[in-house]
Amino acid sequence: MALNLKPSFLLLTLAFSLTIFSFVPTPTCSRASPSEFATTVLDLSASLHQAQQVLSLNPQLLETSLQQEQEAQINPTSTSSSQFSVSYGDGSFTVGEYMTETVSFGNSGSVAKVAMGCGHDNEGLFVAAAGLIGLGGGPLSLTSQIKATSFSYCLVDRDSPKSSTLEFNSPRPADSVTGALLRNQKLDTFYYVQLAGVSVGGHMISVPPETFAVGQSGSGGIIVDCGTAVTRLQTQAYNSVRDAFRSMTRNLRTTNGFAIFDTCYDLSSLQSVDVPTVSFHFGGGKSWLLPAKNYLIPVDESGTYCFAFAPTTSSMSIMGNIQQQGTRVSFDLAHNLVGFSPNKC
Repeated sequence: MALNLKPSFLLLTLAFSLTIFSFVPTPTCSRASPSEFATTVLDLSASLHQAQQVLSLNPQLLETSLQQEQEAQINPTSTSSSQFSVSYGDGSFTVGEYMTETVSFGNSGSVAKVAMGCGHDNEGLFVAAAGLIGLGGGPLSLTSQIKATSFSYCLVDRDSPKSSTLEFNSPRPADSVTGALLRNQKLDTFYYVQLAGVSVGGHMISVPPETFAVGQSGSGGIIVDCGTAVTRLQTQAYNSVRDAFRSMTRNLRTTNGFAIFDTCYDLSSLQSVDVPTVSFHFGGGKSWLLPAKNYLIPVDESGTYCFAFAPTTSSMSIMGNIQQQGTRVSFDLAHNLVGFSPNKC
């Protein structure tokens, strides 16, 4: 089954379960010849027009803490309907009626009695869209209610005129780089991936082995989330990744930080630039090489680019949607695998 995300403009999130409806310059990159470290080319010639789309950054929204998110509170008010309220860590909230409805998927069929919310009072991130599709691991998520054995999405590049897509029960692309999908009994909404490490310029970053592991208490780990913009790493891990990136970009002119970003460059006089590669590594020697445009991004129209990772004081790290753009991310719930397949939108 496939669901096209336009023109409804629904928010997509893996960090929440209940589905809610409201009433109310292009960088291109290619591998360059390696020097002492691996690099990739970032083309800056056509990227200025996308800056406002990317980061008219709302620092408050990017500071959202997923761990402060509250699941829907359903308070029965009569025999025929119930009220719900949902709030996020950044102060966004929605209040409305809890109901069931038949959900249709084009020519792929329909599912009756799907629980969802109809928001009447929507503030913050709930205002700008027709609703939010909850794909988390909880019992109220759309994936759980339709008994999907897998789902995948592909978020198109920020300036693309094409539509992002969401698919259920479709086969995973054969070229997917896969990692183990982990579940946390303490936080069943989130999808954790078993991450072995991060490399910059082809060199693995040294971090304690427990950095990305889920602890016995349910803390720690790294989740895949399409509702968080920027990848957040535990502060120690972030500092190591950032410092490695800085050490390999000493030839670039630095400038002041922007919002949550502390590593920024003035690239206004350049047409293209070699930057270190950044990869996520999983078990079995598998690695996902990120496009340069997914980690060095424009933040204004003056040629300022920032390294699009950020630290978190939380024990839990988050793989955000800027890093996922242009990649089909697949969740094989039957075999507990997460797959990453570039250029499959």
